[in-house]
Amino acid sequence: MASGLVRVLQQGPRCLLAPVVPKLVPPVRGVKKGFRAAFRFQKELERLRLLRCPPPPVRRSEKPNWDYHAEIQAFGHRLQENFSLDLLKTAFVNSCYIKSEEAKRQQLGIEKEAVLLNLKSNQELSEQGTSFSQTCLTQFLEDEFPDLPTEGIRNLVDFLTVIGALLQSSGPERTALFIRDFLITQMTGKELFEMWKIIDPMGLLVEELKKRNISAPESRLTRQSGGTTALPLYFVGLYCDKKLIAEGPGETVLVAEEEAARVALRKLYGFTENRRPWNYSKPKETLRAEKSITAS
Repeated sequence: MASGLVRVLQQGPRCLLAPVVPKLVPPVRGVKKGFRAAFRFQKELERLRLLRCPPPPVRRSEKPNWDYHAEIQAFGHRLQENFSLDLLKTAFVNSCYIKSEEAKRQQLGIEKEAVLLNLKSNQELSEQGTSFSQTCLTQFLEDEFPDLPTEGIRNLVDFLTVIGALLQSSGPERTALFIRDFLITQMTGKELFEMWKIIDPMGLLVEELKKRNISAPESRLTRQSGGTTALPLYFVGLYCDKKLIAEGPGETVLVAEEEAARVALRKLYGFTENRRPWNYSKPKETLRAEKSITAS
């Protein structure tokens, strides 16, 4: 045993100088899956944070590769109109922006001559566009709905009404087509009394019937259901000269009567749900000529 110990001590330095062979450790199962699960969890937390506190929207002008001139030119091409670029740039300049920029320059101590910006406000274009669009929209609506009263036409025009740079760039005819394509189309799927708010539909109906020499309407309860429940339903019909002119539903008799009056007004004005589609051809010149002759 002593000789064996001596032999080990003699070979000790050789063992220390021998190359170390790395031991192969078997992979631990589940570690990679754990990293993936943690990554998915962090991603889900980030998504929930963005849903709860979304970042403020970034303007296009604050993003890289912003070219104001190219954006203005592309806007005109998207509308398929030949705008004057100078007029189009003016249309986007508000007087409040000019005042705020000049105030910032004054706070920086810039001289008065240099404070003034070489920009023109869009006030003049806005007034021109509003006047022209109101006139054009009124003509379109009068041609399409001749039975609609003046107050209704005015409310529809106020609902739709913008335009000014295009009027000076392309003329009234092209601007009228632009209004027809981009403003009139907003009425698609709209109900008349969504755009024209009426407080007393029954009173307006009586006035319209009086203008047409028709007797005042008489309301009658035609049908009802669930009168003793939490959700009752009543149908009220309006009769003129013993003829049913309209019928409307409602949760109370009064609401049903008002709805029936609205249905009757839609029929009188030709603004029913099953009316013919809007005629997008050119405005009726013959009708306008007749109106101008009768007015003169």
